[in-house]
Amino acid sequence: MRIALFGDIHANLEALEAVLADATNQGCSEWVCLGDIVGYNANPAECLEQVKSMACPVVKGNHDEDASGDHSLETMNPTAATALEWTREQLTGDQQEWLRSLRMVRQVHSFTAVHSTLDQPQAWNYVTNKFDAMSNFSYQFTDVCFHGHTHVPRVFVRGSRVREVAADLVELEEGLKYFINIGSVGQPRDGDPRACYVIYDVAGGMISYRRVEYDRATTQRKIMDAGLPAILAERLTDGR
Repeated sequence: MRIALFGDIHANLEALEAVLADATNQGCSEWVCLGDIVGYNANPAECLEQVKSMACPVVKGNHDEDASGDHSLETMNPTAATALEWTREQLTGDQQEWLRSLRMVRQVHSFTAVHSTLDQPQAWNYVTNKFDAMSNFSYQFTDVCFHGHTHVPRVFVRGSRVREVAADLVELEEGLKYFINIGSVGQPRDGDPRACYVIYDVAGGMISYRRVEYDRATTQRKIMDAGLPAILAERLTDGR
């Protein structure tokens, strides 16, 4: 069984379609979405409907929560807040209700899925180093947990100590625990502008990262046409 894990789509329809096509070509038979379907880019409703139609396990991201609420966004980054206000106007009541209904944490087969962290999933904490990862491992009861949120692929491993290993091809070892950031489909921030997702080969005990080209020019044009902040289009060029 090969499972495609993808998230941080952020309303980038072109990137989502490219990832789903690539995963199908790679023989994936199951899908798991790690949240932040909406926000930043110009196709929130279309991306939401695509993920919803797949009937796969989905966990809630912070942008999903903010786009489906009516609370103030004035304490947020102004660019993100502007995009979320616009996103709220694009979603129907039913679509917002679907986002509100998503769970924070899911166990799928023998692994766990969360958008941010297991210790305080509702706090939307960022894991950027092994010290951040330590708190999560205390609440991780499966050998493998996949997450997103930072838009940067990272693999943390706990054995006798917590260490970070290359986010490339990971062969799972018995007796160790893994906390794996799958990167971002729609707004990469690690300097590689290609859409990023992960394939988990359950039988082979292998996790591999996939990078997929997509039609960035179309995504960027849609952002500008929608009147969203120009920086949201510009950053897609450099993956920052």
